[in-house]
Parts: sequence; structure tokens; C-alpha cells
Amino acid sequence: MASTTQVSFLLAAVLAWALASAPAADSWSKEGHTLTCRIAQGLLEPAAAHAVKNLLPEEVGGDLSALCVWPDQVRHWSKYRWTSPLHFIDTPDQACSFVYSRDCHGQNGVEDMCVAGAIANFTSQLLHYRHGSADRKYNMTEALLFLSHFMGDVHQPMHVGFTSDQGGNTINLRWFKHKSNLHHVWDREIILTAIAELYGKDMDAFQNHLVHNFTTGPWSDDVSSWGDCEDLLSCPTKYAAESINLACKWAYSDAHEGETLSDGYFGSRLPIVARRIAQGGVRLAVFLNRLFGEHHHHSDDVVASPAGSMMNW
Repeated sequence: MASTTQVSFLLAAVLAWALASAPAADSWSKEGHTLTCRIAQGLLEPAAAHAVKNLLPEEVGGDLSALCVWPDQVRHWSKYRWTSPLHFIDTPDQACSFVYSRDCHGQNGVEDMCVAGAIANFTSQLLHYRHGSADRKYNMTEALLFLSHFMGDVHQPMHVGFTSDQGGNTINLRWFKHKSNLHHVWDREIILTAIAELYGKDMDAFQNHLVHNFTTGPWSDDVSSWGDCEDLLSCPTKYAAESINLACKWAYSDAHEGETLSDGYFGSRLPIVARRIAQGGVRLAVFLNRLFGEHHHHSDDVVASPAGSMMNW
């Protein structure tokens, strides 16, 4: 049974679920976020799986991936408009680096207003979770959905891109035969082309390939290092730094205004996209298992954010 804190959320959540077939804007595609959340849910320990199911509206049948695009679909609603800057990070042009104190702020210098800050803050909120608890300071369902979504966003390299081109959004080009832009190529085009051309339009087959790659395949030797960072709240800084490095090396490289990107770009960049989706899923599972696992201790896991302040929105 959904808790009373979820009542106001349920109508929006169910509406978003019904609209989930609509393309997401400026984010991993619906498919990208779905894959991230499916991979994560498949790696949850029993206690974490129970907590996730308890926090989700009954209408989705315990399927986290059904609502992983929800933050994209509400970001332009008046109630949630403040979350729009949380989906990305703008870095100085050509710097190819992420510095939290320099890059993670909103208008008027408000701290933590970027995807790395959002992950840290919603993680901090979920540390307060207790099944059946009377603590109603935070909406745990929304915090879960925002964390799950933003974990996908921070792994999309062009979500940590250059300021002047808005993470590739203003670099207009062609993807094979149709118009697109560089950001959109990394959000959706590479994923959709892969599913259509290499997996017979079967997203499950793509997912199975990703899971194979990090369980017994070519990524299995280093998958154990994917979860390594000093503590949960410092992890997003590491993930963002990875993304801007990949954006500089793979996304911006050989992609210019007016050009046509096709087989060569697709074939060389698909492994990067695939690995980032898998990393996002594995790391989301690490977070949720730590937050909701059997050995979770509320006060022991709370540490300072990378910026030294926690807004606890």
C-alpha cells in the first residue's frame, strides 16, 4: 500500500508512466534510462529490492524502470521546474575537466545545482529511509526516482559538456540521413540505431548483451572497480569527471557543425555508450544496496558533500 506521502505524487507518476512512450528530451533516451534501471534492479540485494518495491506506486508492479523517465517528463511543470538544471553540468569550453566548486552551481551562484550535486542530495535524503517510519521530512519515492534518473544522466558523456554549445545541443549535424544534433546523437541516436540494426529492434537482447559484458564478458575484469570511490556522496564527482573526459575524447572529436555522422562514428562510439549505460546500472545498484541494504546505518553513512554543503531540497 502506498504511504500517505505518496498520495500527491501518485497522479503525476501514473500520468508519466502512461506517457512513457514519448521521447525524453535532453537526456538518455527512454531506452537508455530503462536499461540503466533494469540493470540496477537485477543486481539488488533482497532488502534493497524490497525497499524499492515499497517506494514505487502499486501501478508499476515493482518495476523501477517504468518510472525512470519521470524526472524528464516533469522538469518543465511549474512544481518541478527548479529541477531542470539538475540534469547536466556545463564546463568551461575545452577544459575537459570537471571541478565541483567551479561547475556545480545554478543561477545566482546557488550551490549543488547540477547532476552531481543532485545525486549527492537525493542520496542524502534516502539515507533517512526507514520502512514504516513516521519521518515525513522527505518524499522518499521522488528521491528514489530522481536518484535513479540522474545516475543515468551523469553517465551520458554529453551531459557534462561545454557551456557554449550546451553540451552539444547547438552543434547541428546529420545522423545518417536525418537532421539531429551532437547531444541528441549521444542521448538517443546511437542507442536506437544499435537496437534497430544490431539487435533486431529487441531491447531485451541489447540489455542481455550489456549484462553479459560485465558478468563474464570483456568488462568483467574491471567491473569490481566501477563502484570504487571514497564514499557515496563523493562518487558523482568521479562519474562526472569520467563523462567530460569521454565527451572530449569521443563525442566532440570528429563531429562538427553541418557534418554527417554515420557508420564510422557509430561503430567507434557505440562501445562507449554501451559501457556507460552498464556502469550507470551497476553503480545505481551499488547506491541502492548501500542505502537500503541489511547493514545500512543511518548516521554512519552521512558525510559532507563535495561542495561542503547539503541543500537537502
